[in-house]
Amino acid sequence: MEPAERLRESAVTSSEFGSALRQASILVVDDEPGIRNFLLRILGPRSHLVDEASDAQQASRKMDERHYDVVIVDNVMPGKTGIQWLAEQRAIGFYSDAILITAYADLETAIEALRVGASDFVLKPFRSNQILNAVARCLDRQSLRRENSVLRQELRANGEGVGQHKLIGGSAAISAVRETISRVAPLPSSVLLVGESGTGKEVAARVLHAMSNRADKAFVPVNCAAIPPEMIESELFGHLKGSFTGAAAARDGLFAHASGGTLFLDEIGELPAAMQSKLLRVLEDRRVRPVGAEREIPVDVRLVFATNRDLEQDVQAGRFRADLYYRINVMQVRLPPLRERREDIEELAVLFVKTLSRQLGVPAILLDTAAREALRRYRWPGNIRELRNVIERSLILGRFANDLPQLGEPSSDREDGLLEDVERRHILAVLEQTGFDRAETARRLGVSRKTIDRKCAQWNVEAS
Repeated sequence: MEPAERLRESAVTSSEFGSALRQASILVVDDEPGIRNFLLRILGPRSHLVDEASDAQQASRKMDERHYDVVIVDNVMPGKTGIQWLAEQRAIGFYSDAILITAYADLETAIEALRVGASDFVLKPFRSNQILNAVARCLDRQSLRRENSVLRQELRANGEGVGQHKLIGGSAAISAVRETISRVAPLPSSVLLVGESGTGKEVAARVLHAMSNRADKAFVPVNCAAIPPEMIESELFGHLKGSFTGAAAARDGLFAHASGGTLFLDEIGELPAAMQSKLLRVLEDRRVRPVGAEREIPVDVRLVFATNRDLEQDVQAGRFRADLYYRINVMQVRLPPLRERREDIEELAVLFVKTLSRQLGVPAILLDTAAREALRRYRWPGNIRELRNVIERSLILGRFANDLPQLGEPSSDREDGLLEDVERRHILAVLEQTGFDRAETARRLGVSRKTIDRKCAQWNVEAS
């Protein structure tokens, strides 16, 4: 190899690959041993895994055994051509990137390769930097797709985490949560986070991910209640082009985007019954089948679940599968409501004043003794998210918005009734503020739209 080529190759591998190539799995399909050996020498030391196949039939068997991030396939081989084989793989669910290599270059072949889903087209004879650049482009595209998908899920999520995804507070209740998470985080076991809406279950899931051995991979949050029932299978598992009306292109699922990392399924109790059985199958086999595909694809994700429902009660009522409940409830962590950790309220409020004033571009407000006492005495049915909304509203007004019911500490025999009354009056007040817009009310309170729908039905409230 000439010195100039060595320099070019070094630049490619250091600047364009980074950790992406070191974590990638690649399949090389070519009937020429010399080409396979050349590609194995280039890619083997730089990547996580490189497998080889001498023909389409052998390649298909390997594809059934594991998932590959990139496939490099020769076009002219005995039996099926690379283009024919790739077209078949796309039809049965292969969605990763493919690079077609060929010694016979013409425009028609190039167009046909792109039509069946090849990501790149490399002519023989090629140099090592040409292959490295082609693989780099594939991995860059995959990274961008995953980042876009995660961003879409972030935008769908209700509310925001606090303290850059830290569990804030020194109370005994939240300290116990931190200790439990630190114990379970390094393990591969599934975790079920339970607690009322707004108690910080997603923040806890992020902390768990950050303390695990998957922290350098993606954390993908999914709100099961926010996805239409008819779309949730496609969102989670992916789909092929034309597999249903509107599927104009193939799309990876969120299990694929979370590969190697953590998939957080929030509001798991809202998962439709049909999807419960399919999720159970994934938990048992660790394989997913994209909508419209014939092949199941291996997945490697840590699953964390969350719910504000009583799943045991839902199991008894037939709304949630018992076998799925036992599979996800390997380790349960309860997030305490804010009223059980009152000593943390002031610290959280001060943090929200600091962070939200900076985000909104408005001056911070002073939380005087009266404001802090009002915050401490309120019952917080919406928990941390409601506290955040109160502070945000106060910052917009330029003063503490002291419109919270001052109930003090109820006696134990009246606690449940008073709490329900506080919740009802507060939700109705927010509904009135939003012009009885249920979606906006749910956003402000940090709860799901279904929760507001149930409350309105229970109280015979007409709202849009």
